[in-house]
Amino acid sequence: MDVFEKCYGYTEAKDAMEHGIYPYFIPMAESEGTESVFHGHRLIMCGSNNYLGLTTDPRVQQAAIEAVRRFGTSCTGSRFLNGTLELHEQLEHELAEWLGKEAAVVFSTGMQTNLGTISGLVTRNDVILLDKDDHASIVDGARLAWGETRRFRHNDMVDLERVLAKIPDDKGRLIIVDGLYSMGGDLALLPEIVRLCKKYGARLMVDDAHSIGVMGGGRGTAAHFGVTENVDLIMSTFSKSFASLGGFVAGDEPIIHYIKHHARSLIFSASIPAANAAAALAALKIMREEPQHSARVNAIGERVRKELIAMGFNIGQSVSPIIPIIVGDTPRTILAWKTLFDAGVFVNPVISPAVPVGQELLRTSYMASHTDEQIDRVLEIYRKVGKQMGLIS
Repeated sequence: MDVFEKCYGYTEAKDAMEHGIYPYFIPMAESEGTESVFHGHRLIMCGSNNYLGLTTDPRVQQAAIEAVRRFGTSCTGSRFLNGTLELHEQLEHELAEWLGKEAAVVFSTGMQTNLGTISGLVTRNDVILLDKDDHASIVDGARLAWGETRRFRHNDMVDLERVLAKIPDDKGRLIIVDGLYSMGGDLALLPEIVRLCKKYGARLMVDDAHSIGVMGGGRGTAAHFGVTENVDLIMSTFSKSFASLGGFVAGDEPIIHYIKHHARSLIFSASIPAANAAAALAALKIMREEPQHSARVNAIGERVRKELIAMGFNIGQSVSPIIPIIVGDTPRTILAWKTLFDAGVFVNPVISPAVPVGQELLRTSYMASHTDEQIDRVLEIYRKVGKQMGLIS
């Protein structure tokens, strides 16, 4: 059998392209942060992870430009060998300090952070416990690890305890959850998870990719709940609120030191260029010194949630600037996305297997830099399209 046979038989995406309803890999001609342009069609961007709106902040841009002039465009090697700059170590120090941890290590992407951290830490005598809504990078990191993986129902503490209670005492336990879930916009129940960690001797890692800069005054989900000292590892990415590219994990110094010497995705990948490190440093400085950006994006999220609920939309359990509009089937989700796109609003259609069958949704998200007028316009379009699609009455 030809290993490529499956490729030639895959027509689903091309069928959607031919019908003009393919919603992925959309090439934007330009972006101003809150607005993007596709083939001359201007859209209000409500499908980005640029929560603080810093990708177009002149201070972040200038920091990247100056770093290129000083260090060039690439480090040409891994952190382990020739690819570590003083900028990387400065960024690690400031991140650890910001999050209230002893140390941090910077990876090339958020995906690689989870792949390397999880697979590097978890050995044959360990068990990983994953929330069923955890990000794909966590799932893939667990697949790479030598230990056993067990899953529990999303934010179901009874089910988590049931799984924990069945693990033999001689096994190591690592619970990994998203702090802020990227599809539902809801938070992990960290106080309850911390209680169970203490009861069963488990360690806790939180993927805060969508929460740093947004929740807890910008310090993330653990800070939001006041449990930072009880969360062993806090992971995040630079591709969202940090307006850059890369990732990191922070925790106690001996744990971070071990990860630096055992995470294959760190050791065998080129480090982030100076421009990315400098941009993340500049964004972090803004987070520390200008909390109004975090306050603004949360205020926008609260307004949109209230108005969508008042219109009659199903937004699930969102408590953040990530707000799903649950449609419930694939064809209507794709059609609703296309109708919104044509009306000038960019959102993300999310279908099975990214969400369970029957929970297909439009993922909407907001930025601190959105103007009130833009949000007015977006809500007006949501109402019109929602009625047109039969999502609201």
